[in-house]
Amino acid sequence: MNTIKETNFNFDKQTAFYRGKVRDVYSIADNYLVMVASDRISAFDVVLPRAIPYKGQVLNQIASKFLQATSDILPNWVVSVPDENVTIGKRCEPFKVEMVIRGYVSGHLWRTYRDGGRELCGVKLPEGLRENDKLPEPIITPTTKAAVGHDMDISREEIIAQGIVSEADYTQLEKYARALFQRGTEIAKERGLILVDTKYEFGKHDGEIYLIDEIHTPDSSRYFYAEGYEERQEKAEAQKQLSKEFVRQWLIENGFQGKEGQNVPEMTDDIVNSISERYIELFEHITGEKFVYPGQGDVLDRVQRNVDAALKTLTY
Repeated sequence: MNTIKETNFNFDKQTAFYRGKVRDVYSIADNYLVMVASDRISAFDVVLPRAIPYKGQVLNQIASKFLQATSDILPNWVVSVPDENVTIGKRCEPFKVEMVIRGYVSGHLWRTYRDGGRELCGVKLPEGLRENDKLPEPIITPTTKAAVGHDMDISREEIIAQGIVSEADYTQLEKYARALFQRGTEIAKERGLILVDTKYEFGKHDGEIYLIDEIHTPDSSRYFYAEGYEERQEKAEAQKQLSKEFVRQWLIENGFQGKEGQNVPEMTDDIVNSISERYIELFEHITGEKFVYPGQGDVLDRVQRNVDAALKTLTY
């Protein structure tokens, strides 16, 4: 299968290269970033051994659509999307926090609450909440952005006291996060979905705050199906999710949670293809559009051609 497992391009005016878990990032003349969404997939902080066909295209195109749909709220880093798997954008100085915003008691928030915690990142939580209940209003539970290892929970007060972000900037980040979450919630509702929680990353360019990275993708967000949500809550049943949770579940069922001594289960062609199909389903449900498969030919040659052409149009 013609997937992008890794890239090793050498673009014109390239000054640096960074390989993340999923994306390969090229710095161009220290002004721009070329972000290639590979088909790698990670779970439990481990990159799985096989790439998933079309996964990178799905994430890149969902992020592109949501960045366009929120560009009236604040500027974002995107300059162009020259290829199914590539976004080119302005290089920003990232804030060293991720703005996690939650509308429901799920995931990390639920685990904290279940184990007796009534506060997360300085936010007090009421008694009597059940898993997947809607919160009275969305809460922001920021994390530090770790260069290596896990991100850590941190409160608004700690961020400001430690000088990680100035109070004026942080107040603005909170306003932007709430406005973006509201927009994402409205778009999800149109698609019969509930945006449960998500994260946003911001940076500065020429002194102005920009939205960076990807937004509202199934890798950075959790969605529930709206239909049947209330009934499932009343019956204390698990909610139907639209996220990559199904990959984690498959790994758990096969004895892998990223712990020492555990091995990733065999990723057969059937497993790989089923994950690919689920990602395409996610794309079509979240965007309301039909997934368009790329043409034939070598995918890396295509990316190289499209990026080379796009770089010639940039102003340095």
